[in-house]
Amino acid sequence: MSVFKAYDIRGTWPDQIDSQLSYRIGRAYADFLGEGPIVVGRDMRTMAPEAQAECIRGILDGGLDVIDVGLTATPQLYFAIGHLGAAGGLNVTASHNPKQYIGFKLCEEEAKPISADNGIKEIEVLATAPDCPEPVAEPGSLTQLDTLADYVLHVKKWADLARPVKIVSDAANGMAAHTFPAVLDAMPDVEHEGLFYELDGTFPNHEANPLKLSTLVDLQKLVIESGAELGAAFDGDCDRCCFVDDLGRAIGNDIVTTLVAREVLKEEPGAAIVYDLRSSWILPQTILAGGGKPVKERVGHSFLKGRMREFDAPFGGELSGHYYARDNWYADNAEIILMTVMGILSRTEKKFSELCDEVMVYHSTGEVNFHIEDKVGAMDKLKAEFADAEIDELDGVTIAYGAVTSPGWWWVNLRASNTEPLLRMNLESDDRAKMEEMTTRVIDIIGVQPEA
Repeated sequence: MSVFKAYDIRGTWPDQIDSQLSYRIGRAYADFLGEGPIVVGRDMRTMAPEAQAECIRGILDGGLDVIDVGLTATPQLYFAIGHLGAAGGLNVTASHNPKQYIGFKLCEEEAKPISADNGIKEIEVLATAPDCPEPVAEPGSLTQLDTLADYVLHVKKWADLARPVKIVSDAANGMAAHTFPAVLDAMPDVEHEGLFYELDGTFPNHEANPLKLSTLVDLQKLVIESGAELGAAFDGDCDRCCFVDDLGRAIGNDIVTTLVAREVLKEEPGAAIVYDLRSSWILPQTILAGGGKPVKERVGHSFLKGRMREFDAPFGGELSGHYYARDNWYADNAEIILMTVMGILSRTEKKFSELCDEVMVYHSTGEVNFHIEDKVGAMDKLKAEFADAEIDELDGVTIAYGAVTSPGWWWVNLRASNTEPLLRMNLESDDRAKMEEMTTRVIDIIGVQPEA
């Protein structure tokens, strides 16, 4: 299986990605981009320094200048590209993957993502060609720069707190342990208690994947014990954030997107809000009620960022916990969404749980995963079984019956994961019994039990 994925480059070290391939990726990226400077950072994984050094060497041998920003969360890397006016940048990271993984997230200018649709496949061809090109006659120059202080000032722009707020968070031993303490130091109105704020690329406490409910247990317990107003869980490279309310409940990221969209539209009536097609139907309802334009997009950060640029959308969100801001080069940032949610809380007398309950009015399965070889066949069986439904193939297949104005509606989306060998299902209805009935029926049609 190729390490050159839909959204990034990612694989295990050193059997799939080693120092030699890291060099080749750097050189291929330089040849693909053709101009510099290029900003290069890395996460806290044990092999990241070696992978970054070899990647930088490849870029320099391609004749492009490099700005080495060192230990860097992915949102901090996005910031550095835009703030410095660089031609592009990459972060050496495997995000939430286990400790044996390493990878590369690639961008063009203004933090525009390079994906399989606009460059990763070309970079793969260059990086895996039989012969490696010789270093150019005039190699690029290398400078080192610490961008953390400027990054903190940037994130603080979203910290519009009307009163002090008490929160807890879990860094999962990932890059939030590098950036978020610096953000907090600049925010005296935040009372904070943290979990696992020691940088450790072996992830000794739990996976750095807050979408897995099992990773939230310690955070949920701390929220209750401390009386915090909310809990925030970061992923490994700090570009995703998942939330726990004051009652200790894990809150769906589409619900958080709904709450933020409602506030954004008060400031920008008529604005477009971009969201992924797995989101609860309460989200487009809320956008329309607020006078905004709901824009549904397929799953994946490159697709949402592109659609946001097309519509000049001030905000967008994905069920996976990626949240995007126009004034952040349309990029995702876990700390910015946390600042935004804290700001909303500080301007209301309601608890976070009460705000969530206002929009958690429908019943959904959340994302359910299946290990299945014939993903296309499973989706075809679903289309055949529900041939009389409204069928949408924007991303995988979405089957829908009814509308929010007619009780008893339900919908389901099946799609193949772009990052893992899985078939993913999301199903929702306005009626819990209907949701449970159709969940059982869809699983029977797929013919495979979901993973635990």
